[in-house]
Amino acid sequence: MSEKTLFERIMDREIPADFVYEDDRCFAIRDINPAAPQHILVIPRKPIDRIQNMAEADRELVGHLLWAGGKIAKEQGFEDAYRVVINNGAGAGQSVFHLHVHLLSGRDLSWPPG
Repeated sequence: MSEKTLFERIMDREIPADFVYEDDRCFAIRDINPAAPQHILVIPRKPIDRIQNMAEADRELVGHLLWAGGKIAKEQGFEDAYRVVINNGAGAGQSVFHLHVHLLSGRDLSWPPG
């Protein structure tokens, strides 16, 4: 059996986190190293290491993550201006290899990101 990811350990309450949302397919926590005043991670309960390795059957799940992100943004009061980011691979900034969506808000977010 493979070792649990950090997010699986958080999901199982082995590691504390500030949960802001949960449903049967995903959960959301505040990032412990925020890149913006509002920085929330939306994480599927199903471990998928990165976009590259998603199965066709995971399409609906990833759509659900985006839907949940919109719901969370509204609940947290930043629905008018936020960025949604999914990093894919270490070179793109992915540090936990369990697919997750970043919601960033609360400061000016320049373009292009980098």
